[in-house]
Amino acid sequence: MTARFLACCAVAAVAASPLQAEVRIEKNIPYLGGDRKELADLYLPAEAKPGEKRPGVVIIHGGGWVGGVRDAKREINIGTTLAENGYVGLSIDYMLQTKEGPKIWPQNVHDCKTAVRWLRAHAEKYQIDVEHIGVIGGSAGGHLAAMVGVTGAKDGLDPTGPYGEQSCAVQAVIDMYGPMADSLKRIQTLVDPKNPKAEELTRQITPLSHLDKNDPPVLILHGTADTTVDVKDSEVFAEALTKAGVVNELVIIPDAPHTFHLQPKQRDLRPVVLGFFDKYLRHPSQRPMAL
Repeated sequence: MTARFLACCAVAAVAASPLQAEVRIEKNIPYLGGDRKELADLYLPAEAKPGEKRPGVVIIHGGGWVGGVRDAKREINIGTTLAENGYVGLSIDYMLQTKEGPKIWPQNVHDCKTAVRWLRAHAEKYQIDVEHIGVIGGSAGGHLAAMVGVTGAKDGLDPTGPYGEQSCAVQAVIDMYGPMADSLKRIQTLVDPKNPKAEELTRQITPLSHLDKNDPPVLILHGTADTTVDVKDSEVFAEALTKAGVVNELVIIPDAPHTFHLQPKQRDLRPVVLGFFDKYLRHPSQRPMAL
């Protein structure tokens, strides 16, 4: 259905308006383990009731697969919004493609899937509902969020570890103006055309290759003033999801540019995002009566 409309952790408190809950942030979590330099920040509601289980959401930054950081303005906005509303948000760094280095695909999506596993592996400590995990990302992060949602072990894209005993599956996906990685320029960012497996990898890197009716619901957000990723990418994605039988919603924001967060001047998107996650990541008894 488509519609247009840690290492050590530093703990910080984010001040909130009188109508908002306070948020705790645990910074610099080495969620990938080993000697990986990429870290994560965990956004938590300030208080939790004993025995309460909160949905978890992985937040994936953009940057054309070659740049970006977990604590950019958009990611802070998303993480804070989620924690203020009872979610546990994990905003991650992941391996970036360097200009001169070897192609790192699919390590970037492996890192994103490991973040999902990290939430499940630490569910008891942070009171996370392991049955209700979501993912959200903007731009290249939107592409990676979609890939996390629509791929699994059958696609050969689940990493062996760490936390290999945990599932990589998510129950809801939000793609904010993500490129579908099906243009030549984008493909060659991720795939070496001289690679003997280039044809296979080219098919593998786009969500459009992996859709089936068992995929989780997807919300797509895109602005009409986006000059980096054409809105057509999101329209094509929504059409493909519908054809595959995947529940989805496409929300087009008139005059919104690329890289907007949840509160662009054109429209407050927090009710849309929270409404979607509440619908698919909360038990009925936990859902708010009104946004």
